[in-house]
Amino acid sequence: MEEFMHIKSIIAIILGLSLTHLIKGSVNFIQHPGRKKFSLLHFLWVVYIFLLIIHFWWWEFNLKLIIQWNFADYLFIITYIMLYYLLCAILYPDDLKDYKGYEDYFFSRKNWFFSVLALCFTADIVDTFLKGNNYFLATTPEYFPRIIAHILLCIMAVLIKNKTFHYVLAVVFILYEISFIFRFFNIES
Repeated sequence: MEEFMHIKSIIAIILGLSLTHLIKGSVNFIQHPGRKKFSLLHFLWVVYIFLLIIHFWWWEFNLKLIIQWNFADYLFIITYIMLYYLLCAILYPDDLKDYKGYEDYFFSRKNWFFSVLALCFTADIVDTFLKGNNYFLATTPEYFPRIIAHILLCIMAVLIKNKTFHYVLAVVFILYEISFIFRFFNIES
C-alpha cells in the first residue's frame, strides 16, 4: 500500500501540472484579450483534454488494485501520465510568434497532438491490464471498441486537414467523454 501512496503522489504532481498548464493558457485570454487570436477549435480540444485528464485521474484510483509494484509498472505509469502533460504543452506553446493564432498553430501541430492522443488511448489498454485480470476482464463491452475507435479517429485526424472534420471530431469526442463519465462515473470495483 505504501507504493500506491508514492505513485499516487507522482500522479497528482504530473496531472496537477497538466491542469495548471491548461488553466494558465486559458486564463491568458481573460488577462490579455486580443493579444492572441482565439480559436474555437483549439478551445474545444482544451475542453476535451481537461475532461480526459479529470476522468483519467478519477479512474487511476483503481491503481490500488495492483498488489505488487515493480519498476517497469512504475515507469510505465509515469510515462503514461507524462503523455497528458505533453498534450497540454502542445495545446499551449510558450509563444505564438510564428503563427497567425491558435487555429493556425493547432493545424501546424495537429499531427503531434493526435499522435500523442492515440498513444494515450493505446497506453490505456496496458494501464487497464496492470490493474489485474479481474479488472481487465470486468471492463465494459464498450471499452475495447471505444479505445479502437478513438485510436482510428486520431489516425484519421492526422491525415485529414478539413476544418469541418476537426470541429465535428472535437465535439464528438467531448460529447462522448461526457456521456462516458456520466454513465460510469460512480462505478467502483
